[in-house]
Amino acid sequence: MAEPDRPGPPTPRAAAASAAAGCILAGTAAVTIAVLAGPGPGFVGYVSEAGIAGSGHALTYRIGVYALAAGVLLLAAALPPQLRLAAALLGAGSLSTALSGTVTCSVGCPLPPFERATVGDLVHGGASITATGAIVLAMVAVALHRDADRRLRGLAAGAAAVALPLCATVGLAMLLVGRGSLVGVLERVVLAVAVLWGVATAVVLGFRGPPVGLVRTGGAGATGDGDRDPPSSAGVDHRRPPS
Repeated sequence: MAEPDRPGPPTPRAAAASAAAGCILAGTAAVTIAVLAGPGPGFVGYVSEAGIAGSGHALTYRIGVYALAAGVLLLAAALPPQLRLAAALLGAGSLSTALSGTVTCSVGCPLPPFERATVGDLVHGGASITATGAIVLAMVAVALHRDADRRLRGLAAGAAAVALPLCATVGLAMLLVGRGSLVGVLERVVLAVAVLWGVATAVVLGFRGPPVGLVRTGGAGATGDGDRDPPSSAGVDHRRPPS
């Protein structure tokens, strides 16, 4: 007689996914507070300007960035084993995010070719660009993997379809136009897409059901992999020849 399935303790991957969603949301909230409450230039400047040393909200910004880095790393740990490339890209994105929070930029976060940048500005800018690029490439890796869950592939495909052209536009704008409202707005949109994808993916991974075909049964002859015993031939008269 089949027994009703009872919810067991969450698997390590599901627990990592839940923690990833919490860290990403908390980190996004902290960075948003630092950006909105700080005396930054609004949409004309970069998000990173909220973490400039000496700013009244630099600590809040750094805490938020580190929480985001932890969330991305936990998301990498929560991915299924077959998505090793995506997990590696998320791991690289997590390390780059943490580096961007550790090495802050100077006032205005200047970057070439239109502004004179310090070594710290170059390190911070390079880490931020690498983090964003790695996360977007992770979306592509999930979307193109045939063995990935259909929901994960759909989320990744939609996010990548939005993020890829935006990233290309940001890169061209930084080279051709420089710091301004165009880059500032597009940067925030790209970051919002990455956050939404990370949280949505973590939610899907955290609430996935048991593997298909896993049936819990009781009694003799029951198997744990969903196999059923062959139908019994009791009651069949084997002495009667076939007609």
